[in-house]
Amino acid sequence: MTQTVKTLMIVICCAMAYFMPAHADNNKPIKVTDLPVRAQTVLSQHFNGQKVSFATIESGLIDKSYDVVLQNGTKIEFDKKGNVTEIDCKQGAVPVKLIPRAIYAYLQNNQAGQTVRKIELNKNEYEVELSNGLDITFNKHFQVIDID
Repeated sequence: MTQTVKTLMIVICCAMAYFMPAHADNNKPIKVTDLPVRAQTVLSQHFNGQKVSFATIESGLIDKSYDVVLQNGTKIEFDKKGNVTEIDCKQGAVPVKLIPRAIYAYLQNNQAGQTVRKIELNKNEYEVELSNGLDITFNKHFQVIDID
């Protein structure tokens, strides 16, 4: 009986490994008007005047997310509710109003003159990349936990 269970588990794992990649990177182009309202608001308030090159929806097995790329190369990622999860500004700076106040205050006191090129917001931490190439990671309480 245990041999049968082991064989069945191996077959299930192989089937999942085969079918998951087919669904994992399921990006489909969408119109900006198809983004969640919160995402549309972020674009109009903080990136006004920037044209959208394209927007996509990524439907995973459990969740979905949205990616928007502006004509200047800035990439913005949103979760299913339209909350910003990442901003990557290739040729500019992340708008100050999109940087949490505590992080912005830390940067003003400790990295004056540097701009934020990229910010990634995870559940438990914030990763910030500065214009000088420095990466700073903050925990959910906005305390520095790593500088690289």
